[in-house]
Amino acid sequence: MSDRTDLEPADLLENNRRWAAGKLAADADYFNRLQHIQQPRYLWIGCSDSRVPANTIVGLRPGEIFVHRNIANVVPHSDLNALSVIQYAVEVLRVRHILVVGHYGCGGVKAALEGTDLGEIDNWLAHIKDVWREHYDAVMALPEAERADRLAELNVIAQVQNVARTSMVQKAWAEGRSLSVHGWIYSLADGRIRDLDVTIAGCTDLHAVFRIGSDCRD
Repeated sequence: MSDRTDLEPADLLENNRRWAAGKLAADADYFNRLQHIQQPRYLWIGCSDSRVPANTIVGLRPGEIFVHRNIANVVPHSDLNALSVIQYAVEVLRVRHILVVGHYGCGGVKAALEGTDLGEIDNWLAHIKDVWREHYDAVMALPEAERADRLAELNVIAQVQNVARTSMVQKAWAEGRSLSVHGWIYSLADGRIRDLDVTIAGCTDLHAVFRIGSDCRD
């Protein structure tokens, strides 16, 4: 791969011009269709890492996947940004699958493990440290080189639970809608995604403490 780190913003605009022209040359109606339709079946909640582009690694086109990204794919219950994305995806776009996707080699996870003073971001990394604390003995029992990747997996699993516990997801289930929350992890080393087998597809998959509404009680 050639070194493209010296590109200026003007170069990106030129790249965009060529890309748009190429799309129109191949399909004159491409942008006309795209601007009138957004009906994705999937919401992707992933890491902001520039090496993990959602559409590209699952082979979907623009308009086919709704995307939310932040440092280390965290979904805190106090994050209005993430909650607003989930609500729009579930209630307006009516997605059928929410994909929480972490990745091995995640810088946010590594930073949480290292405990270095990084300033403001330390407050965000505290969410990952909560996961680490819960699984502290199991993580620390691993060889040091394996700890970050295991914590990345555990973080995905925790965020799947957080998404499933939201009021808008549980409302969709109460209405009888088909909606599943999946936990995946991506490998930068080989470009493959692994399913962590932690899918939640209904409120009965949640601990009773987190269930909302009388229709989902034991």
